[in-house]
Amino acid sequence: MAVVQPATAAAPRSVAILGSTGSVGCNTVDLIKRNPADFTVEAITGGANATLLAEQALLLQPRFVAIANTDAYPVLKEALSGSGIEIAAGADAVVAAAERPADWVMASIVGAAGLAPTLAAVRRGGIVALANKESLVCAGDLVMREVARSGATLLPVDSEHNAIHQVFDYERHDAVEELILTASGGPFREFTRDAMAMVTPEQALSHPNWDMGAKISIDSATMMNKGLELIEAHHLFAMPEERISILVHPQSVIHSMVRYRDGSVLAQLGQPDMRTPIAYTMAWPGRMVAPVERLDLAALARLDFEEPDVERFPALGLAREALRAGGAAPTVLNAANEVAVAGFLAGRMGFLDIAGLVTHIVADLAHHAALSLDDILVADAEARRMASMLIDEMNN
Repeated sequence: MAVVQPATAAAPRSVAILGSTGSVGCNTVDLIKRNPADFTVEAITGGANATLLAEQALLLQPRFVAIANTDAYPVLKEALSGSGIEIAAGADAVVAAAERPADWVMASIVGAAGLAPTLAAVRRGGIVALANKESLVCAGDLVMREVARSGATLLPVDSEHNAIHQVFDYERHDAVEELILTASGGPFREFTRDAMAMVTPEQALSHPNWDMGAKISIDSATMMNKGLELIEAHHLFAMPEERISILVHPQSVIHSMVRYRDGSVLAQLGQPDMRTPIAYTMAWPGRMVAPVERLDLAALARLDFEEPDVERFPALGLAREALRAGGAAPTVLNAANEVAVAGFLAGRMGFLDIAGLVTHIVADLAHHAALSLDDILVADAEARRMASMLIDEMNN
């Protein structure tokens, strides 16, 4: 790993934020706003929220702004008229933002849409803060090959992987016995299957600990997010699936743990606030001040743990099976889940139908190859087509 100067060095760190209007992106903007002398902004991108993207651009004064939704371009253009900021629209423009000469890139575009921009940032080298777990789920082998080829530094932003990164002994990988990913259990941790069959999108969006975007909140409710994080951890830390466990920890204070062969278990603790892991990656290898509530263990008084219930939350088993199957199975899993979550949020299917739909599609399409980006995109598109077709049939 290359020697990198922390953000608090004499020269400010140049940054790009891919997905600046999402939850992680907004938290990143907040940290930059609080530390203006430490960062300059090269580029920011958004999906369709042109109004918020324009507000962020006027605040941060990036050199380049891209919006993925071309229909939103006129609003962005008008809002930034006379600002001197270069603007563009479309998927290629978002990739172009990832290719800009920034020292540090936040890759926080939600879902498979973040794969191409993340790959572009990795291929350019530098520091890539990865908040887009789907890139590694869909194309983990490809992404990690490109990291090795380009010499990029990949820093995980997900609180679980960020926690592991902070306590993982990279120089003595063979000393690691097990990775332990913690999970809050989501809002339905104590619900029966019958009760979960009746939940609404509004209930599923109400996470007990974390403030997250809609898609990630639903994944937390189904515990698919933990399955995706298991696949991500496999690629990030070169750890076989059978040596990655999941432990439900309702307080979300211990963000994950590493068990070593001498019996030691190292953990990273903190409040459930995404600004902590984001700040860690922004200042790495240094540290910066983050405006988060300080952890008071005496006030907390207790930490609880339990095994996850794979019968009530079948997404955990689905993810393990996809990782074992290899090939395009994780790609298909992720694509089918994205479509199913959107269907649930739109009121077109029930909460328990999400895992059922994903199970059906993975069983049919897991045989696809995943040797190249084109293979991955073909498998992703086919899974989305089939998922959409099945949801249409459910509503006819």
